[in-house]
Amino acid sequence: MSGKDASSRDASYFAALYNADPDPWNFVGSAYEHEKYQATIAALGGQRFGSAFEIGCSIGVLTRLLAPRCGKLLAVDIVERALVGARKRCADLANISFVNLRVPDQWPIAQNFDLILCSEMLYFLSPADTVRTADLAVASLNAGGVVLLVNYTEPVDEPCGGDQAAEIFIAAARDALVPTFQERQEKFRIDLLRRRGEVHD
Repeated sequence: MSGKDASSRDASYFAALYNADPDPWNFVGSAYEHEKYQATIAALGGQRFGSAFEIGCSIGVLTRLLAPRCGKLLAVDIVERALVGARKRCADLANISFVNLRVPDQWPIAQNFDLILCSEMLYFLSPADTVRTADLAVASLNAGGVVLLVNYTEPVDEPCGGDQAAEIFIAAARDALVPTFQERQEKFRIDLLRRRGEVHD
């Protein structure tokens, strides 16, 4: 399912998945997920981030890998049950704040970030909500900061496909952000975006 009229997935959709399985995408055991996590962290290079925002953190597997690179990390998910698992997984890491909220409707507009990470969550949004997310990310990104998009590229029965979601975001942000690193692997793509005025050839 994809198209301009598709609605974003709501909290009840994800709650049903977590009620059926506390790890519905096998984040803990999947070889695909672990390969993707390593590629995600590698895409950040050696950069460290004073403040970071992870959208759709689920049970916190990637969050735990990301936290050592961040001074403060705000990790959010639309489902509280997922956050219960994330808090347990990352209980020894004091620099993470886990919050139950829905993007883009409940964006933390009072905060700015050096890293905004959208890992396999954009294709659950409608095209219009992906545009809103891009606009909010641009407004919340600190000087020198980056936006990192990670998207599954196989067919999905969601409001957007992964490639479609990535391209909608990049197009919506194009006046402010430009991709400076892009990688495509067998089942996912990574796009790292920086402010245009900060890109040097």
